[in-house]
Amino acid sequence: MLRIRGIKLKPGEPDCAIPLKIAKRCGLKKFGYEVSEWRIASKSPDARDKEHIHFALCVDFSVKRIAGRADAASLKKTESASDIEANIIRRLCTRGGRVDIGAAPPVTTGFDAVTNFHSGRAERRAPAPIIAGFGPCGMFAALVLAAGGLAPVVLERGKDVDERVLDVNRFFESGELDPESNVQFGEGGAGTFSDGKLTTGIKNPRARAVLAEFARAGGGDNILYDGKPHIGTDALRSVVKNIRERIIALGGTVLFGHRLDGLLTYGGALRAVLVATPRGVAEMPAERLILATGHSARDTFSMLRKAGLFMEPKPFSVGLRIEHPQRIIDTAQYGERFAEIYGLSPRDAGLPPADYKLSTATRDGRGVYTFCMCPGGVVIPAASEPGCTVTNGMSEKARAGDMANSALLVDVRVSDFTTGGSLAGIEFQRAYERAAFISKAAPRSYAPPSESLKDFMTGESALAACLPLFAVSAIRESLPLFGNIIKGFDMPEARLYGVETRSSSPIRVPRGQDMLSNIRGVYAGGEGAGKAGGIVSAAVDGVRIAETVLSL
Repeated sequence: MLRIRGIKLKPGEPDCAIPLKIAKRCGLKKFGYEVSEWRIASKSPDARDKEHIHFALCVDFSVKRIAGRADAASLKKTESASDIEANIIRRLCTRGGRVDIGAAPPVTTGFDAVTNFHSGRAERRAPAPIIAGFGPCGMFAALVLAAGGLAPVVLERGKDVDERVLDVNRFFESGELDPESNVQFGEGGAGTFSDGKLTTGIKNPRARAVLAEFARAGGGDNILYDGKPHIGTDALRSVVKNIRERIIALGGTVLFGHRLDGLLTYGGALRAVLVATPRGVAEMPAERLILATGHSARDTFSMLRKAGLFMEPKPFSVGLRIEHPQRIIDTAQYGERFAEIYGLSPRDAGLPPADYKLSTATRDGRGVYTFCMCPGGVVIPAASEPGCTVTNGMSEKARAGDMANSALLVDVRVSDFTTGGSLAGIEFQRAYERAAFISKAAPRSYAPPSESLKDFMTGESALAACLPLFAVSAIRESLPLFGNIIKGFDMPEARLYGVETRSSSPIRVPRGQDMLSNIRGVYAGGEGAGKAGGIVSAAVDGVRIAETVLSL
């Protein structure tokens, strides 16, 4: 197939117009050809020029000879499809470079090839590899190990996604927190109750295979080409279940309600793990353990430190959630005259609810930025520990809500920690989560304290008492700057919620090129180990660890 860039669709113009646009752009008709097959490789809205908003597309396509055409420009009928494509590229490249076209790369289909690649290399020796945690890192490590024939055993402290949804809904409605089954813990990890964003800054080719697996599990083919792909918390619930069922079909085991509670080592090497099960603590033989605990398993981090695992504190961020009417963001990004120019609303024209990504540096050098923006979403309580209030954002697949929210975060440096040691960042988080729990701005237990932006900007702010002074100062300084970029961002009526402390892990586990920690047989990965920053990067890290285990 061929790949062409620079195809544009106007707002409201259907995808079925793509073949004709390709044919016209390439002048296929005069060659005696037409588009036979096509697929979208990437599609993103471009709203930089509000008078000419469009979708920018990259499209893969094949051609066929027009029926009844046999003019001089056509190639010999005996030539292969590759010869035809090469000839089209040659002809178009002589037109002054006005058409960005080339051969399409092979389609990435996920991790099915793992089985064949490692056949004869992977040994199903006892004991089986153990994975602690069933978020993106643990899930994809399990998928690759199972496809490679190693029959991994996954320990997930939380519940399966169906039971977890019931616990989380009960928490939202009544404030009744289950420390083992909540927004942070359970099947799919913390990402299951967020927006399911699949954007990533990493360039690892495994990322494409991760997207292919999510699409295969029901995430939708659009995530393979959307410029900012997301699944949505409602769709993610079935997606993670489908991946789990596939792991089991490949020979893996997933144990819910099983928490990693201890490591037993001999001579610096792992020999067994202690597991808290519904029937009590059990000892399981283990020589290979993948730690995929996520960033909120604080009790597990404490246990691992006592077991001798090297960890170090790392910088992270704290801040608030900011919420606006979605129409404010749509107007700022798509223009006030959109309906007048295009005759449709942005939604009716097929444009997604507008989002944003903002960053600045304060006068004293602190970084302030937005993170995990949820168009058409809601602000939710996200606690996992008694007496600590945390907030996050959540969107469904349609992103059809009336409000938009985003984290508004400030850099935290290791020098800001008031205590020492590898877990100092956790204690820093706890201090402000406890302040939010007892804040007079909180309407009830675990509900995020909230106030208007106007109130936060004054010296009487109750929400300001839930953050370190440097963060309060940095947010107050940045809000007018962001308001200059997104009109209405600093509107007095905008709502702020506290506190956002779980954007990334406060610890890092050092590891060597062999992916091992200081304890032989223990691999630490994903967000919890400070090695990833989102669903896709965590999944890719799990894949890398699994490939290392398979290669031994």
